[in-house]
Amino acid sequence: MQEARLTVRPASLADVPSLVELRLANAEAHIALDADIYRVPQREAVIRHFAAMLAEDAGRDGVLVAESDGGRVVGMIEVLRHPDPPEHQILCAPGPSAQVHTVVLPDARGLGVGAALLRAAERWATSRGIRYLSAGIHHRNVDAVRFYSRHGYAAAGFSLGKSVGD
Repeated sequence: MQEARLTVRPASLADVPSLVELRLANAEAHIALDADIYRVPQREAVIRHFAAMLAEDAGRDGVLVAESDGGRVVGMIEVLRHPDPPEHQILCAPGPSAQVHTVVLPDARGLGVGAALLRAAERWATSRGIRYLSAGIHHRNVDAVRFYSRHGYAAAGFSLGKSVGD
């Protein structure tokens, strides 16, 4: 694998069009994994999401982008904080935590873009007191499972579900 020359930086409002294209391309790829649980969101909803997220002053969540040496955004990572468990719950969280969502354009995969984004997200999270990161991966997405596993992410339990009311 040859590493690309990249700049990883916080996303800005000017990056919204690139973020939208990344999200929509990622949705299409996930539909191929399981069309019953994934969808392509409405473009306008994705625009509103990223515009609001990047306009927030609090910076609760983060979006970082990887930019090639030509200035093209080739990947992004979102760091979305989990709420702390309520005081009445018995769950003892592993400390402040967040979930990461990584997207790399298909023609930029295998060049170290995802690894650079993940390292930057871990630094971003640590600097904000976040002590635990998770990545929700569909079991059929073997490339993503392999990627996160290579970077120290491991199975952290099971999520069980059941459809009701049908």
